[in-house]
Amino acid sequence: MLEDRLGEQVSLGRQARLQLKAKGLKAKKSLGQHFLVDRRALARIADAALLEPDDTVIEVGPGLGVLTREIGRRAGRVISVEIDSGLAGMLSSDPATGNNITVVNADILQTSPVSLLPSGVEEYKVVANLPYYITGAVLRHFLESAMQPRLMVIMVQKEVARSITAMPGQMSLLSIGVQLFGKAEIVTSVPAKSFHPVPKVDSAVVRVTAYSSQLIEPEYRQGFFRLARAGFGSPRKQLINTLSHGLDLNKDTVAEIMQKADIDYRRRAESLSVEEWLNLFRHTRQQGVELC
Repeated sequence: MLEDRLGEQVSLGRQARLQLKAKGLKAKKSLGQHFLVDRRALARIADAALLEPDDTVIEVGPGLGVLTREIGRRAGRVISVEIDSGLAGMLSSDPATGNNITVVNADILQTSPVSLLPSGVEEYKVVANLPYYITGAVLRHFLESAMQPRLMVIMVQKEVARSITAMPGQMSLLSIGVQLFGKAEIVTSVPAKSFHPVPKVDSAVVRVTAYSSQLIEPEYRQGFFRLARAGFGSPRKQLINTLSHGLDLNKDTVAEIMQKADIDYRRRAESLSVEEWLNLFRHTRQQGVELC
């Protein structure tokens, strides 16, 4: 079984090299490009998306299209957004690309998710293979959009996956920013050898399932994240100090807010759950502190 799997990876890796060479292309370090060449990993990612025949999927970073075609076999419609014009052209002209797959050559961070969806589509899923440097930005782009995805499946560096899914005690701005909108869980790990070219670190697949109702209204998000950023200004310091400095408040005011929110002033930002941050936000506003 192991020999078969290694043989498959060698075959897909060779195919990837030949495809790129034929078009005069190569993986671009500036875009963090690493192409998946492991069929089992492809299947696990597609499985994690819980795809149905009537699903609409926005895929970010299709690359050579091996995952794109797997998604296309399971979902009703796939909109693949690729910033690399060479790869986008190769994928769109490939006869193996199904009729239900649309390739868009664009920067996803400069493209509204709603603008990608056909008229009448009211919900969608996201599947993405994301380089480290844009992971947080892409997640925010979708989760804070006017029309949030029902489910996101993203492949990221393993350490980033752990940060996204962290529990209180190891929370970060990234984990709060994702878990404010949905349940985040690591579905599977993907070793570095599953990619071409081989990256320096392993990856993991994270699934974010949107909550049925929002935890915070859109008009309050800016203020909520200003509070959270202030709290994480110096993560190893006590929260009373970081909030006092970050919000330009005296410590007595911060202590009063934290007491009303039932949060010990000696705690650190990484120890608070999303629910505690929301409670702290409500009491900060009730104290009359301007956060926007």
